[in-house]
Amino acid sequence: MKKVKLMVAALGFATAGLFAFKAVEKSSIKGSISPADGAVRAWALSATDTFRSAVSNGAFEITNVKAGNYRVIIEAKAPYKNAAKESVAVTDGQSVDIGEIKLDSAKTMIH
Repeated sequence: MKKVKLMVAALGFATAGLFAFKAVEKSSIKGSISPADGAVRAWALSATDTFRSAVSNGAFEITNVKAGNYRVIIEAKAPYKNAAKESVAVTDGQSVDIGEIKLDSAKTMIH
């Protein structure tokens, strides 16, 4: 009988422990690039994490991002320059749309 009580108590503690922890909800950062064929990848950087996603048809979505503040960097193809968006705030379980990022072309000066 003592073993049964001990097992029931252990099962109760284990069950309570499972409900004590909230599941971490993942979020995403998405946006578009202009011109559509001007970028290769999108990066999201925070103080502790780095996430990336391919750019396809001028759009990207970086998934499974943790809550926090990010710098989003668009890795451009030549002749365009990389672009960045600062202070992108992400909350748990939400998708953040940062809108359209326009790429500037790299101008080469000839003297």
